[in-house]
Amino acid sequence: MTLRIIGGRLKKKKLQSIKGKKIRPTANRIKESIFNILSYRVTNCDVLDLFAGTGSLGIEALSRGAKSAVFIDNNKYALSLINQNIQLCSLFTSTKIIKLNIVKGIKHMIQINPKADLVFMDPPYDKNIIEPTLYNLHNSSYLVCGAIIVVEHSTCENIANQDSHFSITDQRKYGKTVVSFLKYML
Repeated sequence: MTLRIIGGRLKKKKLQSIKGKKIRPTANRIKESIFNILSYRVTNCDVLDLFAGTGSLGIEALSRGAKSAVFIDNNKYALSLINQNIQLCSLFTSTKIIKLNIVKGIKHMIQINPKADLVFMDPPYDKNIIEPTLYNLHNSSYLVCGAIIVVEHSTCENIANQDSHFSITDQRKYGKTVVSFLKYML
């Protein structure tokens, strides 16, 4: 699959990807739908791209006017790929890459400023890691009140409204993929 930036100042820029199943990037049509739904809310946001993979979602947000992006992944190939794509797009000054197992916790990220207005989560499918990640996000104090969290997951995974800090505002289905939009409230 050829990855590219869909809109903004980097529109049509091709990104690097890895063949195989180590990393599953968001399909261009799903990415385009996500950003059409988010629309103007991306401008001037501080983005957190969790399970970042290729960095495609965070880079797309930067292309569309986000102020900054922090990319987090635990896979060394993904981290290398994110770095390559940031270099391809000349986004050094507005990005940070962190190697971290998000499911185990992200408490030390409180020291990273600014706090995130927009979060992308594209974890491995069917591993039951969405809820623990949301729990860790809340406990990290890294989100501003009203932050939007976009979670890409399989149709087999439900996101329950069990945590009173996150409420589902929208869900869209694309084949075997669901994109859930959540709002964070303190």
